[in-house]
Amino acid sequence: MSSANPTAAASGAGQRARSGRGLLRFLARRLAAAVLLCAGITLVAFVLTQLVPGDPATANLGQRAIGDPAAVAAFRAKYGLDRPVPLQYLTYLGNLLQGNLGMSQQSHRAVAQDLAEYVPATIELALFAIVLSLLVGVALGVVAAVNRDRWPDQVLRVVSLGGVSMPTFWVALVAFYLLFFKFGLLPGGGRLDPGMNAPPHLTGFYTVDAALGGQWDVWWSAVRHLVLPSLVLAVYTVGMLMRFTRASVLEILGNDYVRAARAKGLPERVVILRHVLRPAMVAIITVAGVAFGSLLSGAVLVENIFSWPGLGQYAYHSAVNLDLPAIMGVSVVVAAVYIVMNLLVDLLYGVIDPRIRLT
Repeated sequence: MSSANPTAAASGAGQRARSGRGLLRFLARRLAAAVLLCAGITLVAFVLTQLVPGDPATANLGQRAIGDPAAVAAFRAKYGLDRPVPLQYLTYLGNLLQGNLGMSQQSHRAVAQDLAEYVPATIELALFAIVLSLLVGVALGVVAAVNRDRWPDQVLRVVSLGGVSMPTFWVALVAFYLLFFKFGLLPGGGRLDPGMNAPPHLTGFYTVDAALGGQWDVWWSAVRHLVLPSLVLAVYTVGMLMRFTRASVLEILGNDYVRAARAKGLPERVVILRHVLRPAMVAIITVAGVAFGSLLSGAVLVENIFSWPGLGQYAYHSAVNLDLPAIMGVSVVVAAVYIVMNLLVDLLYGVIDPRIRLT
């Protein structure tokens, strides 16, 4: 027996080493794909911005563009709009590799500086909404699956259908009218109460910065202002997660190992949490990753309705003024979020099911 132990230990070490190499290859493939995808997205976004009808000089200069051709020429030369389009893209790509997203034509500041100001507000809102969506959507999806074809399942299926069917802007207007204007239960706009100063800037997330600074009145105000827009954003995501969770759990409940676990006398809670929910998390994580990116890109109307100073408002004003560097900056940020979320989802796949690392 003593001679078998070193062999078993060596075998275990070799297996761990192979697993580590497999994980590194897995990460390398995903990172290489992410880089290529990011380059492709910048090209597509740049081409689409060039196809947008209208002249940025006219949109930004207004009446001056009509009677002052010299001002138009100076504007186009300042922002490189007088160069050939392929040269503009190569210049933009070179600057992007150095972290330079160009100068905004509406704020006359670096786009990176503008994004550093607006992006944290949207990410804070999206994180609050996705956490709320996961807690509610997954729990209700499991309840619906366990009670298949009974009244809880019927009710929750109607709720999920309503969540994915109602337009977000309509939900925002109804929620704003009822919860703020009619009953005054929640604040209606902004990130803080009027007259309240923002916490010292550390992360850009008011809830985190206020907590780190010990400003609990500011923290409570920031949380209250997050609730209403987060609820609106979460309505669609909750409905979608409920449907996917229900379908995934129902598929797994029919497996033999689940019936075997129940036959052993394990409590239903243990069966669901250990033997059903973990395999179902692969599909749930996929939907949650896509949903988080959608929350960032789809928050334009919600942020405008609730006066939320985030990426959505910045994107809206950039589009109205044909601010091409700002539009490109927003596109790059949203694309980067999608790529990072997909990479995190792939890594979580490997954590949940190590066999996926080798595929």
